[in-house]
Amino acid sequence: MEDMYIKPGNQERGWNDPPQFSYGLQMARGPKRSLLNKRAAPPVSDVEAPSLIPPSSDPLAPPPRGVAPPPPPADRPPPGSMAMLPPTLGPMESSRGSNSSQSETEPYVEDVMMILDQALAACRQTVRDQICNDVSKRLRLLEVSWITGKLSLPVRRRMDTLARELQSGHWDSADEIHRSLMVDHVTEVSQWMVGVKRLIAEARKLSPEPVQNPGEH
Repeated sequence: MEDMYIKPGNQERGWNDPPQFSYGLQMARGPKRSLLNKRAAPPVSDVEAPSLIPPSSDPLAPPPRGVAPPPPPADRPPPGSMAMLPPTLGPMESSRGSNSSQSETEPYVEDVMMILDQALAACRQTVRDQICNDVSKRLRLLEVSWITGKLSLPVRRRMDTLARELQSGHWDSADEIHRSLMVDHVTEVSQWMVGVKRLIAEARKLSPEPVQNPGEH
């Protein structure tokens, strides 16, 4: 999945900052557990190990008495056998190649904004005008950021999924996508995501029927 990835560390602090896991990867990994039954390593002995016998300066001289000759390299194939071929492309690499073409699918801003605007229109019947106007202003910031190319493809794809979950009345799923965007892409969505969050909360209170497209009957 495209939300399962590892982000680089904070480049403004230092080159050796630890990497940051995406929201989806954090939820998949779960909380860390400490192993309480793991034995501690034994202390290092103060007795020094006997020094090895220095090799002879003469390369043709026989090995010292009592010292076995070094074994042949383990990676050298036996005489007469064929060399091992490199492993074929594994399932992880092959699936990554197939997902790359899927990630290039471009959602349409008109479809996303139509669903969000229809949900806001349904909320105006019971929600105060001040709240609805603020949500509308945030949605316009979202639309402008999308049209002007300020939103990356993962953000656009997740917003398309969020709108469809909102349209179907899947409030928990829509709210989960909102949290993942705030964790993984806060610099892109911070100006308008608060309006989307409020829209999800108000639509959940109304529990309206799934918003239908104008062409559907």
